[in-house]
Amino acid sequence: MTDFTRPGQRARKPTGATSRRRLAYSGDKTFQLELRARVDAYFLDTGLTRRDVAAWYLKAAAILATFASSYVLLVVFASAWWQAVPLTIALALSVVGIGFNIMHDGGHGAVSRHRAVNRVMAHALDIVGGSSYLWRWKHGVLHHNYANITGHDMDVALGALARFTPYQPRYAHQRWQHWYVWVLYGLLVIKWQFCDDFRVLLSGKIGPHRIPRPHGADLLTLIIGKLVFFVLAFVIPLRLHSIWVFIPCYLLFAVVVGFILSVVFQLAHTVEEADFPNVREGESSVDNSWAVHQVQSTVNFCHGNRLVTWLLGGLNYQIEHHLFPEISHCNYPGLSRVVKDTCREFGIAYKEHASFWAGVRSHVRWIRRLGMPAAAA
Repeated sequence: MTDFTRPGQRARKPTGATSRRRLAYSGDKTFQLELRARVDAYFLDTGLTRRDVAAWYLKAAAILATFASSYVLLVVFASAWWQAVPLTIALALSVVGIGFNIMHDGGHGAVSRHRAVNRVMAHALDIVGGSSYLWRWKHGVLHHNYANITGHDMDVALGALARFTPYQPRYAHQRWQHWYVWVLYGLLVIKWQFCDDFRVLLSGKIGPHRIPRPHGADLLTLIIGKLVFFVLAFVIPLRLHSIWVFIPCYLLFAVVVGFILSVVFQLAHTVEEADFPNVREGESSVDNSWAVHQVQSTVNFCHGNRLVTWLLGGLNYQIEHHLFPEISHCNYPGLSRVVKDTCREFGIAYKEHASFWAGVRSHVRWIRRLGMPAAAA
């Protein structure tokens, strides 16, 4: 597993990694050291646990029960469209819940003190169509180390399809990207399940970054995960239903999952308020500290909304997540007060949108602006 380190330490890549160029953070670390000390004091004073939070396990059980029951009801018992549609949406939402709450915390080592428990939870991604091994590289290593840095953070790179940072090339058709990008978001899961993972495995690269291909237990887990997913998603449904019943249900499922996953990510990073550092080709460092960079490149939304926080696994508190990915998301609301106060004292802007729709509007304005001809420079 990737070693997700504390602010103030460089994240260590798994053995064998090579990439375009590893970046170091050369800024003053006073803020991140003080923030870490205050977070340590917060847990000491409150008596709360960083991981192994009882509420997390109850939530995970509820999500997995919803996933299992909606799958069985949809595949085995549903016999009419008015049954299939709500069950398909329920199944999609449960998969989103697995992604945001279970595999995400597991992949970051935030579920438990025991590494084996985190690995099991991370592997939840493998049975719903992804790869926990490749996700660890693309998201855990590249995105979390280099958030919003063009050429390094592949989560903000869609190539010619869309322009999300000021330092990506602009194409004429991107003038309309604030209209058509929503269709791309809906297609994310289909592309992920049928193309992305296999392309990375064949090329050994994520964008310009070369990664080691999985072997041993990692390769076995990936293969078994893909087989289980295809059996659950295609073999069993197609044995019980005609292809003309299956296709619309699968497309509805994939669009709901892809759209929600995409939009939640975009609201945290590709909005007007987020910073996009310009690290030129050949440069090897960012003129900032790691923790300050995480705060400046990330934006929260829906602070204080307990329902949104529960459903999204605390990812509306993206600043706290980027600073402390190894801490259970159940602690983010409490940590946010510590982070916000520390940012205020150090004169660092703590950015947040009061509502989900405020974040959506900011995202639309940002990508519309980047798509205009005047933004090409």
